[in-house]
Amino acid sequence: MTAEEKRLQEDRNRQAYWRRWGPYLSERQWGTVREDYSVDGSAWDYFPHDHARSRAYRWGEDGIAGISDNHQRLCFSVALWNGEDPILKERLFGLSGPEGNHGEDVKEYYFYLDNTPSHAYMKYLYKYPYKAFPYRELVDENQQRGYHEPEFELIDTGVFDDNKYFDVFVEYAKASPEDILIKISVVNRGSERKTLHVLPTLWFRNTWSWGENSKKPILTLDEEGVVNASHPSLGDSWLFCQDCKEFLFTENETNHKRLFGNTNQNPYVKDGINNYIVNGEKEAVLPVSNSCCYIISCHL
Repeated sequence: MTAEEKRLQEDRNRQAYWRRWGPYLSERQWGTVREDYSVDGSAWDYFPHDHARSRAYRWGEDGIAGISDNHQRLCFSVALWNGEDPILKERLFGLSGPEGNHGEDVKEYYFYLDNTPSHAYMKYLYKYPYKAFPYRELVDENQQRGYHEPEFELIDTGVFDDNKYFDVFVEYAKASPEDILIKISVVNRGSERKTLHVLPTLWFRNTWSWGENSKKPILTLDEEGVVNASHPSLGDSWLFCQDCKEFLFTENETNHKRLFGNTNQNPYVKDGINNYIVNGEKEAVLPVSNSCCYIISCHL
């Protein structure tokens, strides 16, 4: 048998759980029926893209080039910022059904380059422009077009002209079912020198806000820069980061103040890292001395 065939046999025989970790993380959870608690079943209106960075999901999580365990308790993905966007690029953007002239449609360029059946090796490519992502232009132009007209695509906006974009490659390789090497490579396809902020992010899906007596998981950082992820059913996992400029911490809790005008019970909310990086709000993230949290980003 090949090495991959052996891994699959071990997984079938429950000798080694090679498929416990895999590409189970959605790239877009907002606007889905899973997260719709509206009285009229209008999932798109109830949970729009603008809420996604600030609002805790219940039934799933999302992220770019991400992985999770098979019950999606602990998640990992890559967030990006080109210095121009009004928000971090944390998840794929698309048109809701009513916004697109041909219905629901993701307006991004991403590619699944490789994946073995055991998920022992996975490779993903995301293309990220230098310029601010044209969220509003994509919505406005497609809403103006009729059913018999072509869709207005991301490339039609001109943000990729003259190769002014980054190729972001994310690779996963398993030495064992629980030992995963993650490699992030960025290639500047244009001729200009540009800065790209890369934030590998580890977090727990919020399973504690929806019922009583739910034991909370916790993320902590030790003095050597190793992240410990402790979950009541998943156990302990560790994240080792190379060349991390700073660790950023927040909670996976809804920002009620931004979305609904209510008071936040916890000042450290889901979009805290976004607000720290993009808006320069230093108080939006947890102090390093108090690093027990549910979301950790390694700012490269």
